[in-house]
Amino acid sequence: MTGWPGAVVPELAAAVADLLDVADRQPERPGVLPVVQAGDPVLRRTAAPYTGQLGDVLPRLLEAMRRTMHAAPGVGLAAPQIGIGLAIAVCEDAGVPDDPRDRGPLPYRVLVNPRYEPVGEDAPAPDGTDAGDAAFYEGCLSVAGWQAVVARPRHVRLTCRDEHGAPVQEVLSGWPARIVQHETDHLAGRLYLDRAETRSLATTENLLRHFGADPDPGRAARALGFELPDR
Repeated sequence: MTGWPGAVVPELAAAVADLLDVADRQPERPGVLPVVQAGDPVLRRTAAPYTGQLGDVLPRLLEAMRRTMHAAPGVGLAAPQIGIGLAIAVCEDAGVPDDPRDRGPLPYRVLVNPRYEPVGEDAPAPDGTDAGDAAFYEGCLSVAGWQAVVARPRHVRLTCRDEHGAPVQEVLSGWPARIVQHETDHLAGRLYLDRAETRSLATTENLLRHFGADPDPGRAARALGFELPDR
């Protein structure tokens, strides 16, 4: 079954349409929305499930989110990051060949009401500990200028709906799995910093200055004094 079970909420749809109209009138970057930064309460609230509240405004919103993500630039954007508390996100990454983060390409997709769970070797052990986590630096458009190491499952099962309301279930691995986890966490009111190794926290400038463009966090772990999970 496709489509949405709920009714349009006219006041919300009109407010989002007004936001998009303002963005479209920007002379420098038309259609690009401002990204909310850490400390705004909208980033700490659980987003409302999307049930059709925006009606025919939804395609416009998704296009604006994709344009904003590309302009940032980033590989994912959740609706709360533009001040809209609905469980919607977009993501897309061209990938990087031969990258130790297993950064395969992630074609553009829309995540509506997503959730994820570790699968395979990454499923929690009987004692509740996580197995098979991969730890790498992450950044966030809503925590501009900073990065920190986050350990996340390498393999997850994503369950959500697409932009048409069709059900999606897919197993993702490597960096695409990390992107989906990061964006889904936004919709639960979580920032990547909530899961981060705090001693790894660095400005993007210092990360490049001291550790270069190497995506492996091993050098940073030794210099900044934090542990990485066994890999």
